Amino acid sequence: MSDREIRICVIGDELSAGMGDARGLGWLGRVVARTQAEVPLFATSLAVPQETSTALSGRWEAESHRRFAAGCDNRLVVALGSADLVAGLSLARSRLNLANILDTARSQQIEVFVVGPPPRPDVDPAALASLSDAYADVTTRRQVRYVETYAPLRTHDQWLADVAAGDGVRPGQAGYGLLAWLVLHNGWHDWLGLPNPA
Repeated sequence: MSDREIRICVIGDELSAGMGDARGLGWLGRVVARTQAEVPLFATSLAVPQETSTALSGRWEAESHRRFAAGCDNRLVVALGSADLVAGLSLARSRLNLANILDTARSQQIEVFVVGPPPRPDVDPAALASLSDAYADVTTRRQVRYVETYAPLRTHDQWLADVAAGDGVRPGQAGYGLLAWLVLHNGWHDWLGLPNPA
């Protein structure tokens, strides 16, 4: 692990900011709370509600670079949502948008971690499964870590109950806890070069 300060920018929609979580932590706050680093760790959410991958692709660089610094271990988390489906973007466009982010970040030696879109009851399940698969394929081709959230949560009783108990679209505390668990158990510590907690 580098002995430099770690700076992590998380770009994504309202889920990356924990919208709907009564504790205000979201999955990111829970993940950071369980990340033990021997160097200073700065993590921030750069969220825009209901943002498509096109809009995200257009803004991530300028917004992240305002938080990054020379001499720091600068890292990017791409927290993808399902707004592309609502906006009617094609799978090809969604794939290209993610590919552009990953390729630009790689050219700048920025390590990237991608979190896929979780289930939402207001979008077509088959379309969301296809979107998640498309994102997974893009990351696999570029050897970037991808956390699949759709498949493990689509029939998860606690996730479904938590979303239903809230606004019917976004999770509450329990749902964000499940997202945090998936992130923590799918390569988060390895990605940061940190030992996995016992």
